[in-house]
Amino acid sequence: MLKRLFGFDHTKTTIRREIVAGITTFLTMSYILAVNPTMFGLLDGMPSGAVFTSTTLAAIIGCLAMAFLGKLPFGLAPGMGLNAFFVYSVCLGMGYSWQFALTAVFIEGIIFILLTLGNIREAIVNAIPQSLRNAIGAGIGLFIAFIGLSSAGVVVHDDATLVALGDITSGSALLALIGLIITSLLYMRNVPGSILIGILVTMIIGMFMGVTEFKGIVSHPESIAPIFCKFEFENVFTLDMLVVVLTFLFIDMFDTVGTLVGVCTKANMIDRDGKIYRIKQAFMADAIATTAGAVLGTSTTTTYIESAAGVAQGGRSGLTAFSVAVCFAIALFFSPLFLSIPAAATAPALIIVGLLMLEPIAKIQWHDFTEAIPAFICVIMMPFTYSISNGILLGMIAYVVINVMSGRYKKISTTMYILALLFVLKYIFI
Repeated sequence: MLKRLFGFDHTKTTIRREIVAGITTFLTMSYILAVNPTMFGLLDGMPSGAVFTSTTLAAIIGCLAMAFLGKLPFGLAPGMGLNAFFVYSVCLGMGYSWQFALTAVFIEGIIFILLTLGNIREAIVNAIPQSLRNAIGAGIGLFIAFIGLSSAGVVVHDDATLVALGDITSGSALLALIGLIITSLLYMRNVPGSILIGILVTMIIGMFMGVTEFKGIVSHPESIAPIFCKFEFENVFTLDMLVVVLTFLFIDMFDTVGTLVGVCTKANMIDRDGKIYRIKQAFMADAIATTAGAVLGTSTTTTYIESAAGVAQGGRSGLTAFSVAVCFAIALFFSPLFLSIPAAATAPALIIVGLLMLEPIAKIQWHDFTEAIPAFICVIMMPFTYSISNGILLGMIAYVVINVMSGRYKKISTTMYILALLFVLKYIFI
């Protein structure tokens, strides 16, 4: 039954391992339950309580779709970066209403469903050269490690040097470093569920340090009526809508591509031809979640790079995604308890997982500069631009340009030429 429902293979994993992996993934991505309500609360007419409920419901739908349709161990929720573009760029920056932005997200989801049915997204993934696939995983590793370090205050903004070392002698930064030592020791000793245990132990230590703020246990989920199905269909056929939809499309598509390629490569969830198992179904789950999220009243729902934490704990099937969905369902009623977990407690998990995801970088042919330079650009641009999609797009552009200039244009597929041209046009016009 588990194999039929979730693609569960008892020769590769166990039920306990899948559940622990799901809980771990949830804990590392549950920060979205605190971030989204705060961010969308800046917009008039979007109550924080309603946004919390819609965010949670969108995550549940996305994870269930991934569990039963994709049968892969990935968690989904409204994406970071995409929510910032929704609030700060489209609404506060461009001056559009949040109803306009939700309409754009809904259209994006419909387009993604059509692209997935037409195998276009799958063709894009299969066109990515092996060196860039390995680079994507490594770049995501550095990116999520940077997220962990910055969220805990170990790395902070600096006007002179852009980034600098935070105050590591107290507060969140110190707690994160303590948690990193604890989690590292547990992982090195092969303790089952080491990353999850590290998160929980760090949270408890944070109580004594005054970092973990206990916010209660149970609360009743608020209604999503104020933001449910609030669309402006009268603006569908406008140039403004086209620009916003295309931007959402580019960011979401290549964030998802990067996550699936990077995490699946690390977990060896690829066949002999280098293709990811059930990639089409995974894309469809992502597209369904995005469409449903827009109906519920939240920004684009996407596959989370924090899923790597669950994969590192041994998650290999849809049972992991199902466990993440169950955790989000519980969070609907225990939101104060889950929101008590500080960023400093999840930061060590992200840092350790970032380290683990660097492994594929050894497979890159560093002596061949036509492969090495694009791969290096892909790796460094993810953390430096705080965007998975930028890393992929710039890496693929560099791959085409460098190989053409080196006279190795024959090894580049037609799909790669088309994609590189589209990416250049994207940076020029969008």
